[in-house]
Amino acid sequence: MQTRQTRSERRLAARVAAKDGTPEKPGPIPPLGLPLIAILVFAAFCVLPQVNSQPALLASFGFTAAVLAIFLFFLRANVRRTGRVLSYQFLAVRVHYVQLVMHSCIFAYWGLYWDEVYRHIPLILAQVAFVYALDMMVCWSRRDKWMLGFGPFPIVFSTNLFLWFHDDWFWLQFLMIATFVLCKEFVRWNRDGRRVHIFNPSGIALFLFSIGLLVAHATNISWGAEIAGTMQRPPQIYIEIFVLGLIVQSLFSVTLVTLSAAFVMYVFGTAFTHATGEYYFIDSNIHAAVFLGMHLLVTDPSTSPRRMTGKIIFGGLYGAAVIALYAVLQKYHAPQFYDKLLCVPILNLMVRGLDHGSDAFSTRFHPLNLLKRWGPRKLNFLHMAIWTALFGVMLSTGFLGRGNSEFQVECENNNAASCLAYGKTMISGQGGEAVSKVRGGEAIGRACNLGLAEGCQALSGFIRNGGLDVFKNSCSEGETVACFLSGWVQTKGLGVTRNESAAIPFYEKACSRGFGPACEALNQIKR
Repeated sequence: MQTRQTRSERRLAARVAAKDGTPEKPGPIPPLGLPLIAILVFAAFCVLPQVNSQPALLASFGFTAAVLAIFLFFLRANVRRTGRVLSYQFLAVRVHYVQLVMHSCIFAYWGLYWDEVYRHIPLILAQVAFVYALDMMVCWSRRDKWMLGFGPFPIVFSTNLFLWFHDDWFWLQFLMIATFVLCKEFVRWNRDGRRVHIFNPSGIALFLFSIGLLVAHATNISWGAEIAGTMQRPPQIYIEIFVLGLIVQSLFSVTLVTLSAAFVMYVFGTAFTHATGEYYFIDSNIHAAVFLGMHLLVTDPSTSPRRMTGKIIFGGLYGAAVIALYAVLQKYHAPQFYDKLLCVPILNLMVRGLDHGSDAFSTRFHPLNLLKRWGPRKLNFLHMAIWTALFGVMLSTGFLGRGNSEFQVECENNNAASCLAYGKTMISGQGGEAVSKVRGGEAIGRACNLGLAEGCQALSGFIRNGGLDVFKNSCSEGETVACFLSGWVQTKGLGVTRNESAAIPFYEKACSRGFGPACEALNQIKR
């Protein structure tokens, strides 16, 4: 059985093949002028104050631009020597620009609750320019035609929804982005009569660099933990992801992947809570970042199964793998946000076998024979209806957003007891991430500031056990509340010797970022 997506891909291939047999009309820009423009656009980001004010970040941009320019020089020399005629063709693939819009919506909403997202947007756009330049040059180094479209956008955006590096280490970001370009071009196999890439491009890059960070114990050079932690902040993030996912599912028939992944996690989470009285995951039954992965990472139509049974197994395996990896990472005291990133390439390797198994299953068993009776489009809408019903159950019963997230929301509404409960859970280390201690300390600090005596006692204990260093490090990375608390605990003498003069620099940092309580505290000291 062929899905609607498969027929769409064949129509696309036919259009490209038809072009291959006819002379190309010259484009408005000479082919080798395109990578030159992309390199110049990329290099132009060096003039941004965000880039040129930081030597390490500027060096990353400068070195990367130089590598691209050298690549272009050798490509141009090769073309002149061999007499090759390069060409390009504009082809807007719907899956690319739809995903671009979906990812942009996530960034826009998420950024309202974490300032670092909006600060990172120029660096994301620079990565897009980098991918355009590298992708076309890699393609032309191997063949004569390159397809110009929106392809780089969703891959770069998807990667940055899960991992990016601190400015001092940003050269690794370009290396990670280059990895998916090279894997997409060189790591390929035959599937349904076509030569296609094996791995989800963003998935393979995230996998390889996640492994590297884990082995090197270097998660702190990335924003991975903060990304996972702050993805929970927007109050209706699950609903936004669900609605955006429905749009993708209605167009590309990937509903069964998301549905089966969510179903596996729902059954497991419900059973675990019933048996133990506790929640398996620290933040929620399904973390927002995992929920996002179910919709916009593992559902790539090109690298997921095309048959119904294969999609069900594929999605179910993703949900099971996230559960298992969380336990493994927790056992070895490793950051657990990697759970959603480490299984995608392994699942990609299984798609041909899953599709073949699905074909064998369908020839022997015909339950209701709905595919023939309804067709793939109507059947996909049935799957969407089932998924909508399951999501409604998960939302209405509190399965999504329960556990620690519930305390977090109540804390944000100034419930001191909830702040204390949330903070204690995060500080306990169940999250396995430095960001957990930061969030926990901030929550306990809020409980103390709201007048809860137990909160002040817990905050003093946290500070005595290295909490002040946690706050200071987080402050240096741009966390405004941590800056305020670094000063506040020294002003109040909570867990440390009272020292107002040492608190001033931290209050000044928080005040300069518009944090009112820090400005008030600073004025009181200077009176």
